Amino acid sequence: MSRYKILLVMIFSMLLGNSVVLAADFDKGVRAAQAGDYETALAEWVPLAEQGGSAAQYNLGIMYKSGLGVTESDRTAVKWFAKAAEQGDAEAQFMLAHMYSLGKGVPENDQAAMKWFAKSAEQGHGDAQAKLGLMYASGIGDAVRGYMWYNLGAYNGSELADVQKAILGDFLTSSQIAKAQEMSSRCLESGYTDC
Repeated sequence: MSRYKILLVMIFSMLLGNSVVLAADFDKGVRAAQAGDYETALAEWVPLAEQGGSAAQYNLGIMYKSGLGVTESDRTAVKWFAKAAEQGDAEAQFMLAHMYSLGKGVPENDQAAMKWFAKSAEQGHGDAQAKLGLMYASGIGDAVRGYMWYNLGAYNGSELADVQKAILGDFLTSSQIAKAQEMSSRCLESGYTDC
């Protein structure tokens, strides 16, 4: 075997071995958190989060938001949610949007909330779709687009979206509902690129 192939096999083995260790450390943190051992969860997740692990970053955000084994800090929760959200983690995007919408750990900012709800919604996150629908329906956008997001959220299992869709539907005309349903179909068919 050539030196190049041996070197390539060694690098691949190191990378694979490292990801197995990272997964084991993350899982150890999950088991610890489920058992209420937040000290161990924190010890496992902080190094992973600092190395860019979005799942660990998200979980640290939850710990700080809820004060699980750490001093509750919305600002620190936002820091970890933002790191994971920037990497495309739909749950973290949803939580970051939620924090912006309520002004928790960051100044209240509807535009930032909408941006992050949209990023999460475009990955099929039903509750983000419901929240985005609520923002559109409540005057930040338009009611037809709000109904479209409620429709998508209900399709993706969000109970909130299902309830809100029924309520908003009472205030829209049948042609507005038909337009929103057409928009929903187009959005789904495009994989959330044409919403």
